[in-house]
Amino acid sequence: MDLLMVDYEVRPEAVVVQAKGEVDSSTVGNLTAQLRAALKEAGNQACRLLIVDLQSVTYFGSAGLNAVLDCHRQGSAAGTSVRLVADNQLVVRPIDVTNLDSVLELYPTLPDAMRGRDPGHGQ
Repeated sequence: MDLLMVDYEVRPEAVVVQAKGEVDSSTVGNLTAQLRAALKEAGNQACRLLIVDLQSVTYFGSAGLNAVLDCHRQGSAAGTSVRLVADNQLVVRPIDVTNLDSVLELYPTLPDAMRGRDPGHGQ
């Protein structure tokens, strides 16, 4: 059984990746593959915005942190904004503890991330 489901959809205002389940060393490959594909797709869109929705993530280990940080760095290098959505402490706490809240754009809801204002942490 796959403990992580990841998919993305192209919307007019952003490419949105949605992850559901556990992100750890055994499942991060799925997340990484979808992030790469979605980032490439976002780079071809006028909006140049990728939103990674982690609201339904039930475990977020260091592998997940590294995956979203790598995605953020690749997006910055390519001129594509990468924003994270999470108000779930299982995701927010590891980001805060590692001080990645000063690097990653973290928003409490998908509409907030779409608007790009009032981030819950850092920006």
